[in-house]
Amino acid sequence: MKRLCAAALVFVAVSAGAQQFPTRPVRLVVPFAPGGSADLVARVLGQKLNESWGQQVIVDNRPGGSGMIGNELVAKSAPDGYTLTVGTMGPFSVNQTLFDKVPYDNVKDFAPVTLTGIASHILVAHPSAAVETVNELIALARVKPGQLAFASSGSGNATHLTLELFKVMAKVDVVHVPYKGGGPAMADLVGGQVLFSFASMPSALPYVQAGRLRAIAVSGGQRSPLFPSVPTVAEAALPGFESQDWQGILAPARTPADVIARLNADLVRILGLPEIKSKLAGVGFDVKTSTPQWFADFIRAETAKWARVLKQSGTKAE
Repeated sequence: MKRLCAAALVFVAVSAGAQQFPTRPVRLVVPFAPGGSADLVARVLGQKLNESWGQQVIVDNRPGGSGMIGNELVAKSAPDGYTLTVGTMGPFSVNQTLFDKVPYDNVKDFAPVTLTGIASHILVAHPSAAVETVNELIALARVKPGQLAFASSGSGNATHLTLELFKVMAKVDVVHVPYKGGGPAMADLVGGQVLFSFASMPSALPYVQAGRLRAIAVSGGQRSPLFPSVPTVAEAALPGFESQDWQGILAPARTPADVIARLNADLVRILGLPEIKSKLAGVGFDVKTSTPQWFADFIRAETAKWARVLKQSGTKAE
């Protein structure tokens, strides 16, 4: 009976703590440099959570290691809900297979909170490139094998994997140039240091709209409402081509279940606000939320899927 009473007291204390959470600033780690899609979504969520909680949400950019530096920091943080990470396809579905050593286990070391959404990529070119269509790009790549440089937000990230899929399906040899996030990749692309990229929609959108980059095609299964005249890669040249990135919020493993439930409820509510959905849709991000368990199962399935793809393509870390 004493044990049951003690357990009940612990449960009440934890539940009360979750109801009061947070009582101090929360750190939201973005494992990429500022300027990319993960950074943009984190700042939108951080602002609304700040307003909701009355506590500061600090967006902490920790780029490097294809997302592994920032995620290792979170994996080793106190499991109390005060340190979170923005998880994306690369660090949570690809790195486990792509790299020989990963400083965390993408399943055992994290507690998924919710999926936040998905986004297609957009194939863009610097205006100096004499390319306006996917077929023209493929033709140029075949004439200049190993010479066309494509920027990505890092080895193993979705922009990289989309390029690898393109190389296999188009049967071309192009050069992959990985960066420490979408921001630095976009800076060199706009500056003409590299000429092509399968960039995230949020990071490329303002430059396409300003005429500083040329939109050639969209990587998803259907056209983007932001660029209704821009075809998908599949309809333009490569039937069956489809690649999209996903994002979600995760905490360290062993974070109390009631704290995870509180985080999930608040994030799902915020992401369901019309103003937030509209704002993120305006940069090509399709909001989708989930339960923690669904997100955990999704990460496992995505890890298995991309392991098969990587092994079949022979893609190695750079």
